[in-house]
Amino acid sequence: MTMITLSDAGSHDQSWQWHLQHAIRTIPALASHLGVQLDDIDQDFPLLAPRPYLDRVVSGDAFDPLLLQILPRSQENESGPQYLRDPLQEGNLITRTRGLIQKYNGRALVITTGACAINCRYCFRRHFPYGENNPSSSDWTGIYQHLSSDTSLSEVILSGGDPLILGDRQLSDIITKLDSIETIDTIRLHTRLPVVIPQRICPELLDWVNRCHKKVVFVLHTNHPNEIDDHVVDAVSALRDAGATLLNQSVLLRDVNNSPEVLVKLSRQLFDVGVLPYYLHLLDPVAGARHFDVPEVEGVNLIRQISGQLPGYLVPRLAREIPGADAKQVIAGQ
Repeated sequence: MTMITLSDAGSHDQSWQWHLQHAIRTIPALASHLGVQLDDIDQDFPLLAPRPYLDRVVSGDAFDPLLLQILPRSQENESGPQYLRDPLQEGNLITRTRGLIQKYNGRALVITTGACAINCRYCFRRHFPYGENNPSSSDWTGIYQHLSSDTSLSEVILSGGDPLILGDRQLSDIITKLDSIETIDTIRLHTRLPVVIPQRICPELLDWVNRCHKKVVFVLHTNHPNEIDDHVVDAVSALRDAGATLLNQSVLLRDVNNSPEVLVKLSRQLFDVGVLPYYLHLLDPVAGARHFDVPEVEGVNLIRQISGQLPGYLVPRLAREIPGADAKQVIAGQ
């Protein structure tokens, strides 16, 4: 089997918007692109996979760990009663200001958009009612007013969907307004785009990172070392050179990264490009993702194994998010 590279595909010079527009959205198209036979099943959560990400999938391998993260499978219909549509009970945390969620003291989370560049099958928000929570222009006015008036807040988390799916002008406007709020000292963005479409890290985006007076933190979502190719390295390096702090959080996924070899390699490759492995999340029990679940005891054992091979600062914290808790529960690790 051969690894298809971006240069082989001839797509690395295209814009990030082009890659969004030309992302693969059907199983037959995915099977044709990868040269592999795949079952076409009904989906309540649509397939969405951009070509730069798929270019790192091994051609002809139906069990490639990158493919398994985005491939709809019949196991999604086998969830038990403990797998829920809203596993973190975020519906109870939505404020009266559309798009604003208050989960933890001192921090506010903004659902910037419901759109993503890739649909990860294990996503805990795969059933989230984005239509009811996408902020409009008037909602953003209310969000800024709330963030300005609540002096207990020191950090704003831009989430989604993926905040980098927003256009550069809109994103720059959001950052500029947040930058003007005196009590906010950190702006954090949770994103998968620098990994799945590294072309997103363009000069316009880097410009507002450079100009922002607050601490800017990008939390990347990377689960497997094969997700990191030369184009991702370039994108991440550009963010780092612009002054951003770079962290990574992974989800522990069966048949994807539940081995010490994969986790050790991932931590080392992340650190090589200036990204600190931060969290390794146990799966949030979302309906449709049961087949990814790794038991807590197995996760603890994995942390124990990789701790013997890595310096402490490269061992991510194994964590679980508990609905209603005032912080993530750290189970093992740093």
